[in-house]
Amino acid sequence: MQTIKMALKSIKGNKIRAFLTMLGIIIGVSSVIVMVAIGQGSTKEVQDQIGSLGTNVLTVSVTGSDVTFKEDDANQIQDVNGVEAIAPTVSGRVTVKNGQTNTQVSMIGTTSSYLDVRDLQLQSGRFIADLDHDNHSKIAVLGSDTAQTLFGLGDPVGESVKVNGTSYKVVGVLESVGSSLGTSGDSTIIVPLSTGQRLASTTEIGSVYVKVENEDAINFASRLIEQTMYTIVGDTDSYSVSSQEDLMETASSVNETMTLMLGGSAAISLIVGGIGIMNIMLVSVSERTKEIGIRKAIGAKRGNILLQFLIESMVLSSFGGIIGVGIGVISAQIYTLATGTAIAYSVPVMLLSFVFSLLVGVVFGVFPANKASKLHPIQALRYE
Repeated sequence: MQTIKMALKSIKGNKIRAFLTMLGIIIGVSSVIVMVAIGQGSTKEVQDQIGSLGTNVLTVSVTGSDVTFKEDDANQIQDVNGVEAIAPTVSGRVTVKNGQTNTQVSMIGTTSSYLDVRDLQLQSGRFIADLDHDNHSKIAVLGSDTAQTLFGLGDPVGESVKVNGTSYKVVGVLESVGSSLGTSGDSTIIVPLSTGQRLASTTEIGSVYVKVENEDAINFASRLIEQTMYTIVGDTDSYSVSSQEDLMETASSVNETMTLMLGGSAAISLIVGGIGIMNIMLVSVSERTKEIGIRKAIGAKRGNILLQFLIESMVLSSFGGIIGVGIGVISAQIYTLATGTAIAYSVPVMLLSFVFSLLVGVVFGVFPANKASKLHPIQALRYE
């Protein structure tokens, strides 16, 4: 107990130096907490966005450039056991113009089932009908951002827009779906599949969204669709069947790697902080050589001296750890308020950062403490 009191008294006697010594630990701990909170928040946001696309939806993508995959081929997926509905699509970029206002947006050519398969809602008007596809109708459904850009607060339904210079009638506007994987789902224009193929100058189908009847059987349905695709395409490298779960795993894996790298970089500050503690403790041993000699001369054992300097080192690092945790939480909160980015605090990471800072104090405090405890009392008393 006396040893602890002496250690605390020594720290109190040099408050500014003690704070500067702790600074490395404070910066290290707070950096780890902020970086990991941002990384985990990003992972959660991506998972939520992917999850919102529908956990019972599969995406069949045709990737081979020399593969022929037309609407009739896509319709074979509808006959696969466990499939409720399909929405074949073709996509591209188009310029949409209303009066003097024009914007470049994503064009999706698809069928009437797309609304249900992708679980979209209409803000006004109607969606594409089968008749529109059969008649190659020049009609369009606008994403909420596209509608706002071209018409402001006005109602676009019934109005005309020019798509790549050709007039199209607006029949509906979609509710906002927000951003997903860094791209806005609202800066779109949806046209009938046949019309979309003409705009994209292709007769091929780029991808097919598949709604599965039973969410629990999605892996089984995925395997059956892969078999069907193989019979149609004949080359496993020319297509892919992916679920939202696959996307989640991929996104999470990338984010976890990034979080680990950011957290690891920040953790280096803790090591630097530990070296700072060792440096100051060595200076402290040199400054207090005479004090150590007096204590030894009046009966202090080597273990008492060792413990005193070790406690000083641990108190500095643990105080730095506590302050670092506080600053880290506050900094992360300020970051999310300033940027609007989601964060996710990790209690295990906070505890681990604190324990690590404590270990840094022990590891880097052992050498100075050991040096102090080995001082010969006679030599120490003579030291000036």
